[in-house]
Amino acid sequence: MKIILREDVSSLGKSGDLVEVRNGYGRNYLLPRDMAVLANEKNLKHLEHEKRVISAKQAKLKAGASDVAKRLGGAQVKIARKVGDQDKLFGSVTSLDIADSLSAQGIKIDRRQIHLPEPIKTVGSFDVEIRLHAEVVGKIKVEVVPEA
Repeated sequence: MKIILREDVSSLGKSGDLVEVRNGYGRNYLLPRDMAVLANEKNLKHLEHEKRVISAKQAKLKAGASDVAKRLGGAQVKIARKVGDQDKLFGSVTSLDIADSLSAQGIKIDRRQIHLPEPIKTVGSFDVEIRLHAEVVGKIKVEVVPEA
């Protein structure tokens, strides 16, 4: 039985894949749970249309992310924090702090797009990646300074 997957199914395929399964598995498990549809001519045409729509939407999102990455190219964030001995911060600088500083500069970034391997806990200058899209990554300079 040939079917088109509507959802990702482990060990079978991803959404939109055309796969062949045994009749019982398709009829008794995948089709009743709306995880797949039969691969007839109508559904294949609908699948091709949806793929075109999704690819156009992804291209638009990528173009928007590229524009934001260009604006981020010259962006620099300065964050002041209380400092203890040996230039260690009381607390840390997180992605939320960086997102707030960027929004104050007029650049709206979701904090989940900011990639910090671990929170910043010392004074200094750091390069931070911002993952705007699966294929577009921007970089900014974050400078942590002692509070006066």
